[in-house]
Amino acid sequence: MGRILNRYKSLSVQAKASFWFLICAFLQKGISIITTPIFSRLMTTEEYGRFGVFYSWFGIVSVFVTLNLFAGVYSQGLVKFSKERAVFSSSMQGLVLVLTLLYTGIYMLFRGFFNNLFNLSTMQMLSMMLLIWTSAVFSFWAEEQRVEFRYKAIVVFSLIMAVLKPTLGVIFVILSDDKVTARILSIVIVELLFCSVLFLMQIRRGQSFYSKKFWWYALAFNLPLIPHYLSATILSGADRIMIENITGSGDAGVYNLAYSVALIMTLFNTSLMQTISPWIYKKIKSKNIRDLGKVAYTSLLIIAVVNLFLILFAPEIVRIFAPPQYAAAIWVIPPVAMSVYFMFSYDLFAKFAFYYEKTLFVMLASVIGALLNVLLNLVAIPCFGFIAAGYTTLICYMVYAVLHYLFMQKVCRENCDGVMPYKTGTLLKITSVFLAMGFLLILTYRKNILRYGLIVLLLILGIVLRKKIIASVESILSVKKPESEGTDPAV
Repeated sequence: MGRILNRYKSLSVQAKASFWFLICAFLQKGISIITTPIFSRLMTTEEYGRFGVFYSWFGIVSVFVTLNLFAGVYSQGLVKFSKERAVFSSSMQGLVLVLTLLYTGIYMLFRGFFNNLFNLSTMQMLSMMLLIWTSAVFSFWAEEQRVEFRYKAIVVFSLIMAVLKPTLGVIFVILSDDKVTARILSIVIVELLFCSVLFLMQIRRGQSFYSKKFWWYALAFNLPLIPHYLSATILSGADRIMIENITGSGDAGVYNLAYSVALIMTLFNTSLMQTISPWIYKKIKSKNIRDLGKVAYTSLLIIAVVNLFLILFAPEIVRIFAPPQYAAAIWVIPPVAMSVYFMFSYDLFAKFAFYYEKTLFVMLASVIGALLNVLLNLVAIPCFGFIAAGYTTLICYMVYAVLHYLFMQKVCRENCDGVMPYKTGTLLKITSVFLAMGFLLILTYRKNILRYGLIVLLLILGIVLRKKIIASVESILSVKKPESEGTDPAV
């Protein structure tokens, strides 16, 4: 233990910050996972579905209201205007507050129309506007903490909020007849309590609610990216909205549970990508992109194996997470879990477009993926039911990954002397085996003896091959972070 502590103390501030940000993300997701079985039992499938649909609309409306100003433009602005960082941050807070008040005013003038459009009550819509504002406030503050490596404050605030939201939520849901609104209001109260303080802190530090220079800079940068942000949100959230409108809130609730469980594995995507992302950008900058292959293939294999285990244990996970009414969720988890693999792979390919600022390619891939998702859902859900939405998600992320791969090749031909970082054949082999095994595992759901036999076999293989597995993981963890690169190029 003493050796571990000494090793931790010897880490740089940047390394300590990265470690704690990752731990914080795992704990936040962990708390969310732990509380899911509670809410799935306190709420009916219809109520759980309407709550999921509320958050799907929240993601879409948030893009229009905030213009996603807390995303790429803010990260770049914190670095670009480092000497005026406090002023830049406070002016961004001011801009988003003005936009939120503007859109809230428009909503109030036409609230009957918007309530019918979103199938939400006035209380739920006003709660959404408050959550859009508080989420942006927290994102601004948290990103500034990350840039300045002040990890202690963000960990404390994040974990307190993560504990209070479900705790208050359980109390509100138990005491209320309108459990959907009660669940939403519990989140609003906690976020307002904390984020109002964070807002005032940044405004006080910067002493600048309005800055023509920074407002125009942010708007000019982010407005062209709205199609990308909106398409990415639709790709991840349109399923639940369409299921509710086509087959009902109950099916949306079952799908929402399955989708949430499957996306647990994006934690591994995030942790792995945070580890290798700076190293990838360093290799792209130095044009040593041939070095990327081995790490990329190993990373894809790890993501594939983790998601195959989720597919294998899906029936048990659903029984733990929800009552029998959600049993059909097991058939949605496999395709969504396989989608997680493609979410990771497209990020590997998109790094080149981000680095060389080919944002048009990123936007095109996002728009095509979103449109395809909506079109496939319109055809598949009425014909095959809500389970089909899981497979349309998989198809769309496969197309999304392929498009980013093709755009990556174009960028490499133009900027990397035609050198390609990955071998198409190797990627196809890994992906084909992963998909084949994923679909085969679905066939074992009605054959528990066969499935349990596979689990035992895999555990034995894991023990026998543990040294190779550990060596593969260590080869990724040993990737060095560039020491003086600034922040990653990101959109």
